[in-house]
Amino acid sequence: MHNFAKLAEYFSNYPFVRYAFVVGLLIALCASLLGVTLVLKRFSFIGDGLSHVAFGAMAVAAVTGLTNKMVIVLPLTVLSAILLLRTGQNTKIKGDAAVAMISVGALAVGYMLMHLFPSSSNVSGDVCSTLFGSTSFLTLRKSDVVLSIVMAAIVLLTFLLFYHKIFAVTFDESFAQASGINANGYNLLIAVITSLIIVLAMNLVGSLLISALIIFPALSAMRLFRSFRSVIVCSAVISVVCAASGIILSILFSTPVGATIVVADMAVFFLFNLISFCRGGTK
Repeated sequence: MHNFAKLAEYFSNYPFVRYAFVVGLLIALCASLLGVTLVLKRFSFIGDGLSHVAFGAMAVAAVTGLTNKMVIVLPLTVLSAILLLRTGQNTKIKGDAAVAMISVGALAVGYMLMHLFPSSSNVSGDVCSTLFGSTSFLTLRKSDVVLSIVMAAIVLLTFLLFYHKIFAVTFDESFAQASGINANGYNLLIAVITSLIIVLAMNLVGSLLISALIIFPALSAMRLFRSFRSVIVCSAVISVVCAASGIILSILFSTPVGATIVVADMAVFFLFNLISFCRGGTK
């Protein structure tokens, strides 16, 4: 009963907790929808690469003293998504090598800048907060919430409008191109939307944990389901439930929000693996 009373107090007396809860669920939903496509296309590495780029961009924004860091973080991350896609198609530089170059380079430059031009006396704390997410909901301002809602709506609308074309490009890119679908264009669309989600999730889970929101729900759903639609629906449910559980547990036990959400996703993944194994054993 004490835990329920604590939750009720937080949600009723602190509007920023409600804002963060809504933003967390929207981010988790968007990440899960794209996660299925990215995993099936073997593009899941893009999430990890772009999260490192976002960290570098965040460091640049901090060094320049910008109050609205999105002005730098969003364009640089989207530009890197385009660059990763184009470079990954180069026969001399394969996709995994392109991600390694861009992501590790951005991570190193960002870390170097934060040490050379510290924006506060606690550089280690700033780096840890950016990489692993903040331990406090206070980092989410009302302007961040509004921006997150608008961008999440754009992501959801884009996915709904182009669902069939994304489905075609996901499973058979050559056939999609033969059918008149601009496969390269939709690959670019997927990469850009992924970068938007990563930027949205920076404050909540940190740059190093974002890829977990994209990968774990999709892989968990694939343990039990085979159809594309079923996997997407199950992945969305898993992601939203884990996000809600992680945020609630972080409030109750004062744990880092991002890490708690990822641990919840991991627990569901191992549970679904166990269920899948038991199903296989009974056949």
